[in-house]
Amino acid sequence: MKRLTFDPLSTKVLLITPPFTQLNTPYPATAYLKGFLNTLSAPSRQADLGIEVILKLFSKKGLTQVFDIASQKAEELSDNSARILRMKASYLQTIGPVIDFLQDKNPTLAYHISEGNFLPEASRFEQLDDLEWAFGTLGVRDKARYFATLYLEDIGDLIMEAVDPHFGFSRYAERLGMSAKSFDEMEEALKQPLSLIDGFLLELLEEKIQAYQPESVAFSVPFPGNLYGALKCGQYLKKHHPHIQVWMGGGFPNTELRSLKEPRVFDYVDFITLDDGEAPIQLLLDYLEGKRPITELKRTFVRIDGQVKFMNNSAVKDLPQREVGTPHYSDLPLRDYLSVIEVANPMHRLWSDGRWNKLTLAHGCYWGKCTFCDISLDYIGRYEPINASILCDRIEEIMEQTGTNGFHFVDEAAPPALMRDLAIEILRRGLVVVWWTNIRFESSFTADLCRLLRASGCIAVSGGLEVASDRLLALIKKGVTVAQVAQVTNHFTAAGIMVHAYLMYGYPTQTAQETIDSMEMVRQLFEIGVLQSGFWHRFAMTEHSPVGLDPRAFGVKRTDLTLGSFANNEVDFVDPIGVDHGLFSEGLRKSLFNYMHGVGFDIPLKNWFDFKVPVTGIPKKYIQQQIENAAPQTYKDQSRILWIGSQPELMEVEEGFCELIFSGKKEDFALELPLELGEWVCWLLAKVSYTEELNTLKSIRENYEKELGDFEELVESEVWEILREHGLLVF
Repeated sequence: MKRLTFDPLSTKVLLITPPFTQLNTPYPATAYLKGFLNTLSAPSRQADLGIEVILKLFSKKGLTQVFDIASQKAEELSDNSARILRMKASYLQTIGPVIDFLQDKNPTLAYHISEGNFLPEASRFEQLDDLEWAFGTLGVRDKARYFATLYLEDIGDLIMEAVDPHFGFSRYAERLGMSAKSFDEMEEALKQPLSLIDGFLLELLEEKIQAYQPESVAFSVPFPGNLYGALKCGQYLKKHHPHIQVWMGGGFPNTELRSLKEPRVFDYVDFITLDDGEAPIQLLLDYLEGKRPITELKRTFVRIDGQVKFMNNSAVKDLPQREVGTPHYSDLPLRDYLSVIEVANPMHRLWSDGRWNKLTLAHGCYWGKCTFCDISLDYIGRYEPINASILCDRIEEIMEQTGTNGFHFVDEAAPPALMRDLAIEILRRGLVVVWWTNIRFESSFTADLCRLLRASGCIAVSGGLEVASDRLLALIKKGVTVAQVAQVTNHFTAAGIMVHAYLMYGYPTQTAQETIDSMEMVRQLFEIGVLQSGFWHRFAMTEHSPVGLDPRAFGVKRTDLTLGSFANNEVDFVDPIGVDHGLFSEGLRKSLFNYMHGVGFDIPLKNWFDFKVPVTGIPKKYIQQQIENAAPQTYKDQSRILWIGSQPELMEVEEGFCELIFSGKKEDFALELPLELGEWVCWLLAKVSYTEELNTLKSIRENYEKELGDFEELVESEVWEILREHGLLVF
């Protein structure tokens, strides 16, 4: 056990993420809450039991126990698991070095792994094809990480079959938590004897309790796959540490437990909070310290006299985002996370590769209209941005904390104007930041704004294309068209920013024809290279979305109007169109996997399915035509103008003429101009530099026309074109 040097009596709250979320980076909720507790001077600690259980399981000692259990079931194992069991010695020999490699502690092992003769291989390696297209001759470490990921997944298959059917790298007992209207199945699972993974989880929990001696333990449960782990820990705490108060909050309660009536849940936890945790936690601490009665809690479920009660002190408002503090990553083993490559696609891999600091630009969604989305809930509906200065302060503080400069802004949809301001502030402060975020594909993302974002360190964006059908996009109230998406993705790609699209099928009244036409749109977006990654999601109707609240308005009918006593979120419905959308799942998945890897574009759409599908009605060059037909940029007086290049050096070359020498990162270039124009260009580039306040085009136009003449002649000149090419942006 790691020895810790701090006063254990000082810990009020131990914040825990239960298994499992991500292998490569901590889920941010506990870091957000610890940052807030710091503002209250309330001593807290945090732990990610997910990564700690993984490291305990995927060790020589842990795997020895896995193989011991599997060997007792040798007669029942599949051929694949039997093969893994026979290679026990090879797995035990390699597991330690592989984990070190994935933690970037043993990088030279890449040469050994990438040769293909070091790791034992089972069924996951059957998907391998010619990998030169993905990694090239220089991508040794990436190729090795991909092989190492397949190796871990092979072991994971054995664990699921022989040790614990609930296991999954990014979830644990997920099925038990998904839309579980009754608590019966979960409670039955919690009463079963401990599995190997349960044992590891509770051993680690006990270590934290002994080390930190917390007064309360708070579990963040973002997904259904975290619920079992949280309740298992709560069960243990109630039995062995009954004096500790147990809290639960996070994305799962926020969406699934809003109508909670089941009192048995409170055999495992004492309090369940909803939505933003800061205000509820502050009142909960006051209550536990005897400073206020239980009736003054905020958005908190409790059990009183055997009944579930919801306390909601509406007199206490939520905290402004500027006052919630900076996420704090202390206590988390940041150097121990595993950078894996599940898919070789360079954009898709961002979710599993590299450690990303998580931050939010704005609370909620500035659009807030999509009919499939939970816009009635606080985490979407209450929009509150933070200004760029505060964001950059937090970025700098987190970089100092963690020693890393990668940021994933986890917004529902990052506001374009705030992204612009943040990019400029990053440039002004001279920060070296790598970042990506989620967006809407709206027309505000002009070519020049995308260039600015790239200059500040933006490497990727993800956004919802959803159904790729203009009729359905209008029904969804997405506020974009397919043509608009094509143009915006082209702007991002041209700027060097990768693009991922969230795709949806099975929306109410969606026809088979629209599904195939959407698939063709997606194929074309990948084929011309403006989309680099994507993922098809089957539509799920939720209680808190407009379509869930009023299904008839969208042409469908709910089949179950009753609410369960436990979790309520996904809604069953019937669509009079009668399409069996499940039939399309595998074909959409396979085609997209190929498109993401740059192949399969010539395969007829019907060949991806084992049943008859309609012929697409989308012209073969539709996406290309939409990009080519985009309206040219217009210059308006209110447009902002910004120079992101270096300041030139002016040298007089002969009477009345000068040369402006620009030193770019790759090479120098020069402009020979009349001296008066050269001096004005120097003034312009200094005036509109990112180090200065933003200027409008109107002020620049007025100055030029006062000093030199017709501004339109300048705009149409080669000088203007060259400046625009090298970093003069108008948006």
